[in-house]
Amino acid sequence: MKYEKISGFSDEIAEDIDTQFRVLKKLNIRYFEPRGIDGKSIADLSDEEAAGLKQKMKENGITVSSIGSPIGKVRLEDDFEEHFAQFKRVVEIARMLDARYIRMFSFYHQGGEVWSGEERKEVLARLGRMVAYAKEQKVVLLHENEKGIYGDTAERCADLMKELGCDNFRAVFDPANFVQCGEDTRKAYEAVKEHIAYVHIKDAFLADGRVVPAGSGDGNVEYVLEKLFEAGYDGFLSIEPHLGSFAGLENLELDDKMAGLPQGGEGTFTLAYRALEEILERVL
Repeated sequence: MKYEKISGFSDEIAEDIDTQFRVLKKLNIRYFEPRGIDGKSIADLSDEEAAGLKQKMKENGITVSSIGSPIGKVRLEDDFEEHFAQFKRVVEIARMLDARYIRMFSFYHQGGEVWSGEERKEVLARLGRMVAYAKEQKVVLLHENEKGIYGDTAERCADLMKELGCDNFRAVFDPANFVQCGEDTRKAYEAVKEHIAYVHIKDAFLADGRVVPAGSGDGNVEYVLEKLFEAGYDGFLSIEPHLGSFAGLENLELDDKMAGLPQGGEGTFTLAYRALEEILERVL
């Protein structure tokens, strides 16, 4: 059984969208998570560029799963009004591309791992304003757990969902990012499972945080997917390889599907896809 809702950060294949779409079609992937388009951030596209992208999507039969936006990946000390204007522009672009979902984050600060009560209050206020706007515009914000932001640990992700979780504010589950925060992904899954609307396929080693193909690290990717499917999950699985500098590739026991891959971005993206494919063959 082939799972249809597979997507990915295809800018890890190449900068130019034509190459991105060529490889996605080669792998029979019909969705993508636009982040870098012809060398520009998705948030910086002009109306004309967004229209051109939409035309290429139509020509290639490829649809947006979620906007891979940089929203919320700034410091609390930065000018929020300027960032909120960028957020509104991302929402405009999402609507131009007929995208329902927008990936986003929950801010960095200068205090290291310890977040003060005032900083938490500011994070909630900013995200609350974004969620209110998302409701008005009928889009869904997907919060990604990411090392260093407020919502990096399962506990703080659960806090965000308890305070703001709704139809327009849901969770991305990224196993590798939890691993890189020293988290047990099985416990993290239990903490946020009711709020998960999207999954990033990425794995990592607990010892050094190094990203590896799904199933090769400590992210319990197969366990998480099995639990999600048992609970009726039918959302997107978005491949985020992060394997460009992956060491030890030559030591993996590659089967026929993984042997002889092209070099560079196409090869590592394909490797990440094949690793997911093998997991899906076992859990579906």
